[in-house]
Amino acid sequence: MVWRMPEEDSKIDHYVLEYRKTNHEGAPRLKEEHPWMVREGIKEMEFTLSGLRFDTQFINFRVKACNKAVAGEFSETVTLETNAFNFSLDASTAHQNLKVEDLKVEWDASGGKVQEIKVRGKENRSRTASPAHSPARSIIQSPKRMPSARSSRDRFTAESYTVLGDTLIDGGQHYWEVVFEKDSKAFLVGVAYRTLGKFDQLGKTNASWCLHLNNWLQVSFTAKHNNKAKVLDISVPDRVGVYCNYSEGHLAFYNAKTKQLIHSFRTKFTQPVLPAFMVWCGSFIVQTGLQVPNAVKSLQKRNSGTSSSNASLT
Repeated sequence: MVWRMPEEDSKIDHYVLEYRKTNHEGAPRLKEEHPWMVREGIKEMEFTLSGLRFDTQFINFRVKACNKAVAGEFSETVTLETNAFNFSLDASTAHQNLKVEDLKVEWDASGGKVQEIKVRGKENRSRTASPAHSPARSIIQSPKRMPSARSSRDRFTAESYTVLGDTLIDGGQHYWEVVFEKDSKAFLVGVAYRTLGKFDQLGKTNASWCLHLNNWLQVSFTAKHNNKAKVLDISVPDRVGVYCNYSEGHLAFYNAKTKQLIHSFRTKFTQPVLPAFMVWCGSFIVQTGLQVPNAVKSLQKRNSGTSSSNASLT
């Protein structure tokens, strides 16, 4: 944020900046769901806010000048659009061995067994408690009984320990990050079509693109698509940033801390994609509500229209 005074005043000691999140596009309202946050003691007429999570559409800003005795009036409120990509994890797609809590996922070896025991127990109780399940009547089922909106075919199964995001990407530029256990037996991050089969592992078909860290039997770090893999000669970062430019068919992975490019795919998406994750014997946490970092934007402009040695898989 940068601001100017109507006229110079040598008595100004510092400035106070206030900001609050909002989903209201019009003029600032007196009452909002989110409170004003305060940054005091600013000595210059500019300030950089870092570490913000953009989980609302807009942010209000206002500033006031202070001398050593009193504070002035607040400036007019300025509203900025965040343009951030927010999504949650769709627990209904998660493999039974994945424990999904908000944006955190943990692999649980007993998940499927526990659920299976509960289901069987419920079935046994209902069969003994209700005459509707007697042998004479259990053959006939009402044709009006339809499966729920999210049927079991949406849930990944077998060895596809996968969960998808709940927000489709069908245009624009988007960015999110994920922190994962580096000693997980397997971890994959990328994007996939909604039609990805429930038995399909990420990167094994033409419906998904991903990075794959494997610590099982033989350690490897690869980029995968359509059952083709490229070994990445780069150290595995603690946090991965995912950049998706849907319109230009560009998917890139970065070291989220250093913004070093890990790998990029160039393709033509034929349908909307979803953030996709897979983990085996490990865990991960997703961070959404992030704008595309300036460093990533600069690299994208620099590499626009050029081929990269990191983009051999399509």
